[in-house]
Amino acid sequence: MDLHCSFWLRYGVLTNEQSIVLVNIIGSTLFLIYTLVYYVFTVNKRAFIKQFGFALTVLISVIWYTNRLEDQREQMIHVTGIVCCVVTVCFFAAPLASLLHVIRAKNSESLPLPLIATSFLVSLQWLIYGILISDSFIQIPNFLGCLLSLLQLGLFVIYPPRSYSGHGYKLVEQAVPF
Repeated sequence: MDLHCSFWLRYGVLTNEQSIVLVNIIGSTLFLIYTLVYYVFTVNKRAFIKQFGFALTVLISVIWYTNRLEDQREQMIHVTGIVCCVVTVCFFAAPLASLLHVIRAKNSESLPLPLIATSFLVSLQWLIYGILISDSFIQIPNFLGCLLSLLQLGLFVIYPPRSYSGHGYKLVEQAVPF
């Protein structure tokens, strides 16, 4: 997630779009705090450092590459926009990793309903914002995010969960006494 916010922060700075900058400064800061807290409490610090190092390497590599295009500002924005699109679509598609399990089990219990519903609403808001400012790098991934989220929400209709004990609430069929 921090990689996602960091790329969009970079894009916002390059395009001078203050709304994108503000949202992603907050997102990056919150995720950095979360990352530090997670590091303190994780048992497997070596695996964490490898994953964090990989993400940091990707971020630095993209920034280094786009900085080489500094004299070609439009190309710099274009490359950063494409990277943002790819990372955003991957973020929205991540819950689809359990798609095969949901279909085999005919149960959507393993899908995070609150996260998927929120992803739909957030991607819809960003899609509308992208339309308002006529920015296809914001429109395209968020349109795909809406579609992917709707697909995942559709799985809750096709394969209703049997219970939600892990999500704070539980659906159980009960006999009604007469």
